[in-house]
Amino acid sequence: MDKKLFRSLLLLITFTVGLIFVIVRFDDLWRVCANILSNFTPLFLGFAIAFVLSRPCAFFHGAFDHALKGTRLSKASAPLAVTLSYVLLFGVVTAVFAFVIPQLVSSMERFLSNLNSYMAQAQEWINTLVAYFHLEELDLSRLDQMIKDLLSTVLSAISNAVPQLLSLTSNLVSIVVTLVLSLVFSIYMLSGKDRLLAQCRRVLRAYVPGPVYDAVLDVTALTAGTFSKFVTGQVTEACILGALTFAGMVILRLDYPLLIGVLIGVSALVPIVGAYVGAFTSALLLVMIDPMKAVIFLVFLVCLQQFEGNVIYPRVVGTSLGLPGIWVLAAVTVGGGLFGFLGMLLSVPVASVLYTLLRRDVRKRLDTV
Repeated sequence: MDKKLFRSLLLLITFTVGLIFVIVRFDDLWRVCANILSNFTPLFLGFAIAFVLSRPCAFFHGAFDHALKGTRLSKASAPLAVTLSYVLLFGVVTAVFAFVIPQLVSSMERFLSNLNSYMAQAQEWINTLVAYFHLEELDLSRLDQMIKDLLSTVLSAISNAVPQLLSLTSNLVSIVVTLVLSLVFSIYMLSGKDRLLAQCRRVLRAYVPGPVYDAVLDVTALTAGTFSKFVTGQVTEACILGALTFAGMVILRLDYPLLIGVLIGVSALVPIVGAYVGAFTSALLLVMIDPMKAVIFLVFLVCLQQFEGNVIYPRVVGTSLGLPGIWVLAAVTVGGGLFGFLGMLLSVPVASVLYTLLRRDVRKRLDTV
């Protein structure tokens, strides 16, 4: 047999056996990969922090370069930019814990203290509906039993959460160590970004052919730009939307303005699905107090989201990510189903990168026909 043919057959057989093994033992392989990747959690978190702070750091670096140009401190612009970026990060985190968290706790305490009156109001609505639709003849004992079972399940879950809280407390040291290591990695990555990029380019140039090297750099630049635009736009948009929701609820004198403002802002980080989840949860909180307030809030939120989507978002984010709406919905659905909440957050920029690459390749192939 020809040696070339024999090698091709051997390669094909090996690939087939390996593919079958991966399909059959996919769960075990995924578990092993997850365990290995979990050891790199500080590195991944550090990269994420450095990536988020890269935009502010570049802005501060340019400002310091312009201000210190021609002085003895001109070389200190990069360290000052990195330091100021982390001061900004710690300032935002401190502001959240010092201002937002107490307000949220106060709102939750108020909600829990009024829970009995909310339940009484709900019971009054049920009695009104029963009398209006003449449902007295129906057997409501099953509904009452379902409510009791639901309450007992909630109480059981709360009681079972105490050991989980103790376990979480015991793992606090590990969490703190992971965060500290992540910050250290992020500082090294952010301060030595140019050197790291240059080293990566040298390694690629040494081990990868020229066309592949150019393609990798192109895809990397596209991915970095897409993720940077997405992260910056989504965070800025979420902050603006949450602040406008808070201001509007204060003007309209609706209850829980800060709690609902934060809830709307956080839910806005998730494309498409987050807006509905935040609106439904917030309306559910208000409907327990007064159904008319819930209706006013929903009308206000719909108008606000229309204004935000047509006026604020294009100015904040700039040009669109270039992904059609149907693919955004598909990306969020698939990403959330495979990787949970993190998949929902990252699925849109990943799908945008893949869509752009596919569009480029299709255009290139059609031009050569």
